[in-house]
Amino acid sequence: MGYAVPGAVIVVGLLLPVGWLQARVPQWGVGALVTTTAVGIVWAYLVRFCAVALQSVQSGYARIPVSLDDSARMLGAGSGRLMARVHWPLLRRSTAAAALLVFVDVMKELPATMVLRPFNSDTLAVVAYQLARDERLGEAALPSLALVAVGLVPVILLSRTLRARH
Repeated sequence: MGYAVPGAVIVVGLLLPVGWLQARVPQWGVGALVTTTAVGIVWAYLVRFCAVALQSVQSGYARIPVSLDDSARMLGAGSGRLMARVHWPLLRRSTAAAALLVFVDVMKELPATMVLRPFNSDTLAVVAYQLARDERLGEAALPSLALVAVGLVPVILLSRTLRARH
């Protein structure tokens, strides 16, 4: 559900309870914590892109047969050892794919970043948007191309990983 909801809606859903809590208990400074630090933007990214990461990891888990778990448990492996010795090696590619997909999506996320970014910190998407909004299209070209280049590297890595698998 989080991936289908626009970033602006997630920001409003985040700021409404924060505003309510700030009005009830102003000495806590929750509003300042969420809107002037990286806490708010990380929280919004977590809500927005958790579905992308979970889908990738769940597909990795679906490929692990239950018999591997049963065999490891019969040999005396506990939950931690089962995760470290059996699941993690098998989920490494799925986790890397999830991280790359989330990285690409975070790079191009604009609404949540515009509202919740800490002061004096801009991402490539924000810089490109601000320059394009000011009709400085020649100057907006460089951050836009950099955004495409930075987003293209993980896609190429992911493509090579998937090609090597088959």
